[in-house]
Amino acid sequence: MASVLANQLAIWKIDLLYLAAGAVIGAYLRYKIAGSEFYIAGIPLAVLSINVLGSFILGICMAGAQKFGLGDGYVLFLGVGFCGSFTTMSSFAYETASLMDAGKMLVGFANIIFNVGLSIVGVFLGRALLLAI
Repeated sequence: MASVLANQLAIWKIDLLYLAAGAVIGAYLRYKIAGSEFYIAGIPLAVLSINVLGSFILGICMAGAQKFGLGDGYVLFLGVGFCGSFTTMSSFAYETASLMDAGKMLVGFANIIFNVGLSIVGVFLGRALLLAI
């Protein structure tokens, strides 16, 4: 029983390492990209590009895990750790609320449509790209 527990603890440590490494890299890249002030028609594009790119990468990750039978460490590192900390739902929500607070309701709704819609398209494109290989 003790050896089973020790073995399980070792697996959790490795899982945590994969998760943490991916999260640190994703968070750092989000920090660097989100700091740019790039707008088109009032829509903040830094966060939009992060969300779409992260969704694209997640599509590749999950399709790769499925197609090539990649292990849990791959999904933990790239899918959960990296994409989870790279994509920016809270920043997106804050930017959208700020746009609406400023009376820019139409731009706020456009921001919602672009972030959600293009992120979903990103997942489909990422999966399609990897599954086509």
